[in-house]
Amino acid sequence: MSVSEITQKLLAAKQDKGLSFADLEKILKRDEVWIAALIYRQASASEEEAKLLVEALGLDISYIQQLTQHPTKGLGTVVPTDPLIYRFYEIIQVYGYPVKAVIHEKFGDGIMSAIDFTLDVEKEENLKGERVRIIMSGKFLPYKKW
Repeated sequence: MSVSEITQKLLAAKQDKGLSFADLEKILKRDEVWIAALIYRQASASEEEAKLLVEALGLDISYIQQLTQHPTKGLGTVVPTDPLIYRFYEIIQVYGYPVKAVIHEKFGDGIMSAIDFTLDVEKEENLKGERVRIIMSGKFLPYKKW
């Protein structure tokens, strides 16, 4: 996936201001992962959210319109080559069907929503080295019979 021009400008402004996603979370009152998704154009902002972000980054108000537009989501059709993103792809390749089977066993025939969804990234201390804890929570949506 190539990074869009707006994403490059937003990230550069974020770096220039010395802001973290956690800093932006305090300003926008939205989760840091959602803010990162907004910057990477995988989410859309309300006008107020876009205004707060643009002001925090010291950018021109012309960015507000772009941040409120509905983006095209996803990585595209190619296998990701970034090592971290590829590992998520690999996790789904290896554990996708097992997770699906366990979800069906516990909930029935349906899916986990990615619309009514949250994702948190936490740092976990461990004697064997720091670990990344990712917590996904999505509403279960049963398939309808008609």
